Amino acid sequence: MEYRRLGKSGLQVSALSFGSWVSFSKQVDDKVADELMGFAYDNGINFFDNAEVYALGLSEEMMGRVLKSKKWERSSFLVSSKAFFGWHGKENKPNQKGNSRKHLLEACDEALKRLQVDYLDLYYCHRADKNTPVEETVFAMNHLLDRGKILYWGTSEWTGVEIMEAHRIAAQNHLIGPTMEQPQYNLFERFKVESDYSEIYKNVGLGTTIWSPLSSGLLSGKYNNGIPEGSRFSLEGFDWLKDQHLIAGKIEKVKQLAEVAKDLNISTAVLSIAWCLKNPNVSTAILGATKKSQLEENLKAIDALPLLTEEVMERIESIMQNKPAIV
Repeated sequence: MEYRRLGKSGLQVSALSFGSWVSFSKQVDDKVADELMGFAYDNGINFFDNAEVYALGLSEEMMGRVLKSKKWERSSFLVSSKAFFGWHGKENKPNQKGNSRKHLLEACDEALKRLQVDYLDLYYCHRADKNTPVEETVFAMNHLLDRGKILYWGTSEWTGVEIMEAHRIAAQNHLIGPTMEQPQYNLFERFKVESDYSEIYKNVGLGTTIWSPLSSGLLSGKYNNGIPEGSRFSLEGFDWLKDQHLIAGKIEKVKQLAEVAKDLNISTAVLSIAWCLKNPNVSTAILGATKKSQLEENLKAIDALPLLTEEVMERIESIMQNKPAIV
């Protein structure tokens, strides 16, 4: 496993990490979750990602049960939560969501209870909140830092402008700004990581814990000939995900990427994950899996990195033709 610094912090995070979105409680039970997390940890993964909204809290509860049973040294792994959407679904009351001081502090305590840990290594604002002053959010996160309930705070799917505003407020008040951002990043989704945040890396530093390096499985090639039973695109309630990804042109590009992967003697999934890791501003790529074989295959992306030469990267660009301009 390769380890990378989380932005300008001193925290070392495995280049590949493991997340539970969609899969935990939706596709896997405790036994499978235990096997997957154990296999990930044994292969050097030290970061396990979660959020209050994943399966409306059930994902964190499942991960918490696994973490408690493993009895790993707490200093040997990182665990996260994200707050914004709440975990009551349509039953959310007004203060049970968003980035207000009230919700962030209460959501943190709830996540700690579900995950059965004393502190969160990483804690994110899962989205920007137009209804809460950024000052309130920055002060709330620093309150949690001061109390030792979280060690680093960050954002997820914020714009570059929103992140820099949080840093401006933090600097003015001698507080700590966001250390990391969790954006979607893959061969189809590139703007934020490659363009919008380009100056932030240089100015204040920013770690990225990217999600969906396989574009919800599309870049694995599993959907090239339809939607397999049991895949996330087949799950009830995830039609929005299917509609967003299965659009004209994408499958054809995945098929062309498969030819590149074949020439390198690796899978399309490994090629796609390794491509993400080639970006030096990617701190870690969060993997999802419902089977040990999937996770075992995707972990090969670390060894595949040297195969992505300049020539191969140019070949991939000629297929994708979607490199964003640096603004």
